[in-house]
Amino acid sequence: MDRIILHCDGNNFFASCECTVRPELRKVPMAVAGDPESRHGIILAKNDLAKKAGVQTAEPIWQAKRKCPNLVCVPATFDLYHSFYERINKIYLSYTDLVEPFSIDESFLDITGCMHLHPGKSPRDIADEIRERVKAELGITVSVGVSFCKTFAKLGSDYKKPDATTVIFREDVPSIVYPLPVSDLVFVGKKTTEILSAHAVKTVGELAQLSENYLVRILGKQGKDLYTVVHCLEESQVRDFYDYVAPKSVSHGMTFRRDLVGENEVKSGVSVLADRVASRLRFEGFKGSVVQVTLRDPSFKQIQRQKKLSHPTYLQKEITDISMELIRANWDFSKPIRLITIGVNELVPKDEETVEQVSLFDMEESHTDTKKQEAIEDTMASIREKFGDKSIKFGYSSDSELGIK
Repeated sequence: MDRIILHCDGNNFFASCECTVRPELRKVPMAVAGDPESRHGIILAKNDLAKKAGVQTAEPIWQAKRKCPNLVCVPATFDLYHSFYERINKIYLSYTDLVEPFSIDESFLDITGCMHLHPGKSPRDIADEIRERVKAELGITVSVGVSFCKTFAKLGSDYKKPDATTVIFREDVPSIVYPLPVSDLVFVGKKTTEILSAHAVKTVGELAQLSENYLVRILGKQGKDLYTVVHCLEESQVRDFYDYVAPKSVSHGMTFRRDLVGENEVKSGVSVLADRVASRLRFEGFKGSVVQVTLRDPSFKQIQRQKKLSHPTYLQKEITDISMELIRANWDFSKPIRLITIGVNELVPKDEETVEQVSLFDMEESHTDTKKQEAIEDTMASIREKFGDKSIKFGYSSDSELGIK
């Protein structure tokens, strides 16, 4: 028997959350922006009125306001979005324990074993019921894909928006899935799309006509995965919500709308990314012993470097300092950078005792400096938790033209 998997995706999630706590924003074209006070900020999310005016996610604020002069931009409030994440997943958990968050606004649900609890209802009926509950209880909307596998369930939630249900069972694949461009499949990015296009494959249906051996030859392991998906053989499971899987690493990357040139601009970008990595580490309760930096230039040439630390850390300052040390040693600041990713690996619980090998003469000073910085950043985290992410920030972003704070 086929499984019944739902993929629930919040519509314009950040913007919808902001409009819920500030209802007046529903009446105007609005967007959540990385730096609303700067023309160089980036649009992170927008409501339907802004979308109808042509505003697009990831474009600069100045460009969005050229299309929509009365666009209202508000700062991102990540604590608010996390609270909605918790509330929306609580609704999902009232249907099944098999709820696997895919991101802050997306979750997979496996309701196969729960259908008997809803006699007379079809999978579409349950999906529609979930949509109505989210709308009534939270004031936001979700789109839901219903399928026999995770990939097509996600494809279904993207198929029709906003506030819609799309069912893709086996008999629906030829009519709904095969005419779509291959880029609509999750994990098929720009490079894979280009490779397939070079082999005269532009639709999922054309992809399904290729043999497994041929796909493996041109795409490697991804070719085997794609063959499995398009031939309806995917069997990946939806994880139990309560089966916590500790992260092996924490990273955050950004492709900038404008290439970064010069040490000051690069440090601004690194500092922002390090702050988000540090916040996630603190939230998850981990420290890490390896800092990794990935840089990509406008021609997509990429380098990756890492450094092992003498002690685990979750400090923004240390992650920033080590990242900049790696970049200085491996990059010419006169060359533009399109993407930066900062990661921390080899995680351990933050309260786990570790042995730090330092000079006897430096030991007391090093320990004191680390504890002082931890106290500063822990205090900042407490203030953010109480008053929001924008309530306090590091000084690096005050004059940044990156569009983020």
